[in-house]
Amino acid sequence: MNKENYVIAAVVIFGVAAPFLFPNYMVQISLLWIMILFALTWDTLGGQMGYNSLGNITFFGVGMYISAIVQVGMVYDVALYASPDGAALTGNFAPTQYFTGLGLGILAAAVGNVILAILLSQIFFGLRGPYFAIGTLGLALAAGELLGAWDYVGGSGGIALPVFPFDPTTQKFFFYFLCLAAAFLTFAFLRWLYKTRFGLAINAIRDDEEKADAMGIHTKRHKTVAWCTSAFFLGISGALFGNMTGFIEPLEVAFPTVTFGIFMVAMALLGGKGTLWGPVLGAFVFHTVKELTWTYLLGWQWIALGALIILNTVYFQQGILGWAREKWPETFGITVDKDMSSGSEERGTS
Repeated sequence: MNKENYVIAAVVIFGVAAPFLFPNYMVQISLLWIMILFALTWDTLGGQMGYNSLGNITFFGVGMYISAIVQVGMVYDVALYASPDGAALTGNFAPTQYFTGLGLGILAAAVGNVILAILLSQIFFGLRGPYFAIGTLGLALAAGELLGAWDYVGGSGGIALPVFPFDPTTQKFFFYFLCLAAAFLTFAFLRWLYKTRFGLAINAIRDDEEKADAMGIHTKRHKTVAWCTSAFFLGISGALFGNMTGFIEPLEVAFPTVTFGIFMVAMALLGGKGTLWGPVLGAFVFHTVKELTWTYLLGWQWIALGALIILNTVYFQQGILGWAREKWPETFGITVDKDMSSGSEERGTS
């Protein structure tokens, strides 16, 4: 059993034990697993493939709305339910209806996002560098405005999700373990994916896309699959988060570009982009700092987070994991030739 497996086991044990050890912070720890999923999926494009997307939050919000439409549409007319006259219908879901709708809603959110990613890839992968980043940012902003103008799902007034059929404590435990499972499945899948030839191909695209294309790598296909992978898991996270909050509003809940949309980028950079564990570490540190500042530095929390991002981008561009690898390479299985390094030092001082 190597070191990585020990770390995975420790994280899983913490995840299972956390709601019993810290019951008062169950919602915050649930959000931590979603943040880890955010950072991992952003890094698939931004770190592993070199396409810095600022619009991945689009799939989070779209997944949320797809899930809501499926959950409600199985029992009621969505337009009626989302209207002011349908406000009393939120609690009229039997347990079987609720859990069947939730399961199908999560699946539809994941699959629907994959279809959307395939369609969008035909447009956006014609862009590169800052143009891709700005284009995807525009996509996220436009998506929020479009959903806010769609009366079928409540427009700017939002739409309430079906009420969980059991007590609030059971609801917290239920969605906590769903968030934990979603984060673990995302990590496990990406861990496997990056070890395949696909992982080598997207790394080649990051290093030099023209050379990768000349070597026979179908770059557009690999880029599309990478975006679809991110969209799939982001759809699941959107469905879970929407049901946890119980209410979907287009700009602040479904498409929070200036918060969650920026957080997913910042977390991957903080931990070390282009690595498997960097986004996980970055999400843990960033979310912990965020929760502490929101609790003890209320009014200064954005300044604290902004300072953290500035320190990261100016002084630790390689991220926490990259810095640790440079500091203690042997810990990460990196062999340093001491004779060559000492020789170079002697030549540098002569």
